[in-house]
Amino acid sequence: MKVAGFIANRIAFNQQRSFSRFIIRLSIVATVISVMVMIVTLALANGFQEKVADKIFSFWGHIRIQERQPDKAVIAEETPITKNDTLIQEIKKNPDVVSIHPFATKYAILKTKEDIEGVLLKGLDSTYNYDHLKQFMQSGKFIQFNDSTYSRDILISSYTASQLKVKTNDRILIYFIRPDGTLRPDKLTITGVYKTGIEEYDKVFAIGDIKLIQRLNDWPPSDIGGYEVFIKDYHDIDKVANKIYDLNDFPPTWDARSVKDISPNIFDWLKMQDTTRNVLIGFMIIVAVINLITCLIILVLERVRMIGILKSLGATDWTVQKIFLRHSLIITITGILIGAALALGFLYLQEATGFIKLKEEAYYLSTAAVKIVWWQVGAICAGTLFICFLVLMIPTYLVKKIQPVKAIRFR
Repeated sequence: MKVAGFIANRIAFNQQRSFSRFIIRLSIVATVISVMVMIVTLALANGFQEKVADKIFSFWGHIRIQERQPDKAVIAEETPITKNDTLIQEIKKNPDVVSIHPFATKYAILKTKEDIEGVLLKGLDSTYNYDHLKQFMQSGKFIQFNDSTYSRDILISSYTASQLKVKTNDRILIYFIRPDGTLRPDKLTITGVYKTGIEEYDKVFAIGDIKLIQRLNDWPPSDIGGYEVFIKDYHDIDKVANKIYDLNDFPPTWDARSVKDISPNIFDWLKMQDTTRNVLIGFMIIVAVINLITCLIILVLERVRMIGILKSLGATDWTVQKIFLRHSLIITITGILIGAALALGFLYLQEATGFIKLKEEAYYLSTAAVKIVWWQVGAICAGTLFICFLVLMIPTYLVKKIQPVKAIRFR
């Protein structure tokens, strides 16, 4: 083993100009690029999926509890339900649940002197955790709730603000259709402007006080449209939703639905990123393996005379194979370490500067998001090393076919 290691090191770090030296460098570069692309691809895919999903969950919560209406559009005015404090306390006991808030929605028309725009007003109450919406705020502040009556504050999207040519602190007319069919006008103050970057939400929603919706619908204070449930880990949505649905106090006419049902097209699109990511990683592994196999074959052919001399001195086939395997592993490990270092440096630079820009209308993000999962980085490095080692065993079997006498005469 010591002899094989010594010879392998001498070959690997030999400064003599030769064709194999160029091939070695080319193989290291190919391994560096492959490892770097795999790590960067995973980190960007992780960041993109998490950031887009987080936007949806921050706006809607993770689970919606409301009256079961199979034939009704997911985003529409709800059939009212009566608050159930006993059920809410049971839900809060679940360790996976972070918070739960009532909500209701109602169609409305926003009007200025020159322009008009339709919106779906989403009503919230004073228990709502404003931190969920902070990341979307472009200007202004959240609604200031009033204990005695409904708040006359409203948040609108940047899209709606540009359509109506209004800004924070402007007053705006809002019209609702009451249950009896009459129009009810009101004047509200725009306290803030938000932008989620998700066109389906920015073009549709405004945010106001749930008490205003209750008053317009002639609902008692105990009636709401439903509850939004926020949980710790969005991967557990279906599990938590089933647990809530199975509670003894859960009304049989209610439903606990994953927010993934609200935007199935977005989540299906996010799942497709997994396929694209896996295909790209597969290609990079193939590129690295082919380059290393080519490199090793050239190294073996260039060292035919050395192999013949070693065999004539009594070296076994396995001893000679170990020389080339060790040599190849030096190349592979060098490429993996450099590739991992460059990839992490690139990702940290993106986190710090956000130099990779995206078209927000198409990708829901203005800059590429990064999420480094360290076990994935380790798996890429270890997996690349393991696969390359197994594949590199194949060309070393050329050593067994080399005869000492013919090899020594080989030119």
